[in-house]
Amino acid sequence: MSPTPDQSEKNRAQSAYNLTLATVAGLVGCFTLLIVVAALFGGLWLDRTFATRPMFTVGLMIASIPVTLVMMFWVVRAVTSRLRPDSKQDTQSRQEEVNGGR
Repeated sequence: MSPTPDQSEKNRAQSAYNLTLATVAGLVGCFTLLIVVAALFGGLWLDRTFATRPMFTVGLMIASIPVTLVMMFWVVRAVTSRLRPDSKQDTQSRQEEVNGGR
């Protein structure tokens, strides 16, 4: 039994949605890694420059936590706002289902 065209379209839409979510997770992971590595190398450079061995490194690593969290929320909100279906189009398709396609 092969899937109907409606089921096939729904499966494609679900696959695209899942792929988008996986991409967002990867993007957030890469941004997090970049922020932490920048804080680490920036702290090591500042400690070497000012001869304050662990002070800047520890401080920047701790400061990278809220920066990473804010960036994470910002990216996820930006992407999920684009994923929301158009409410007018969604309402119209529901009306067609209720009316039997009329």
